[in-house]
Amino acid sequence: MKLVIVSGMSGAGKTIALKAMEDMGFYCVDNLPIPLIEKFVDILSGSDERMRKTAIGIDVRSGSELPKLRDVLSELDRRQVSYDILFLDASDKVLLKRFKETRRSHPLSKDGRVEDGIREERKELMWLRDKSRFVLDTSSMLTRDLRNQLEQIFSGDQGFRNLYVTVMSFGFKYGIPEDADLVFDVRFLPNPFYVDELKHRTGLDPEVRDYVMRGEDGHVFERKLEDMMDFLIPRYINEGKNQLVIAIGCTGGKHRSVTFAELLYAYLSGHEEYGTRIDHRDINRS
Repeated sequence: MKLVIVSGMSGAGKTIALKAMEDMGFYCVDNLPIPLIEKFVDILSGSDERMRKTAIGIDVRSGSELPKLRDVLSELDRRQVSYDILFLDASDKVLLKRFKETRRSHPLSKDGRVEDGIREERKELMWLRDKSRFVLDTSSMLTRDLRNQLEQIFSGDQGFRNLYVTVMSFGFKYGIPEDADLVFDVRFLPNPFYVDELKHRTGLDPEVRDYVMRGEDGHVFERKLEDMMDFLIPRYINEGKNQLVIAIGCTGGKHRSVTFAELLYAYLSGHEEYGTRIDHRDINRS
């Protein structure tokens, strides 16, 4: 039997995660009353093959019963029942934005402010986050990114280590991304903007990429950047970091930064220890 408890912050993507896991063959139950979890596990142990992979959604909607989850998990540990905990998280800023976009009320905000509900929820769930085997920060994820991560986690890959790397191109004229962990400036490279036939193209075009990488500087920087990632990322994993945003900037975010973001993404996406995605923030700006 494979049992996964899916929890996390409201608005972080738990519903999407449960639907994705259902597509992967899990029998999914959302918001199961906590006092029923042990009995449900007993039922699963004698169930047919269809329920041998089960995901249970638990969150703050459990209300006053939520603290009882500690005792339930302790009992499962005592009985040597194998289970994993998947915790979905996101920054407070992103969660607030999602609630405003959907015009939903936070389950803990009552008639008050959503910010207060998020703050209280984070306090109540901190212990569960710390106990979780898998923690996914969905702040920069699209739905397909979350699905890809879940497939990587639950497809038998025991080497997954929680870290999700976003490689982002951007233009300095529009500001440095607020969520960037590492920022690299590639404005020292040849600028295709001043070449008429390349000006309105982007770093996704081979002609632009060839222009940016002409000479030795681009290739030297590429090797040094890859060496730095080989050094840093395993250490971030060991420290328990679950979200890393690498921002690469040029003046407008269309040519040089896009070229190098694509090169770095291609290099990092070959590694199985972490998930990767790419985001060209300013490529469509005029």
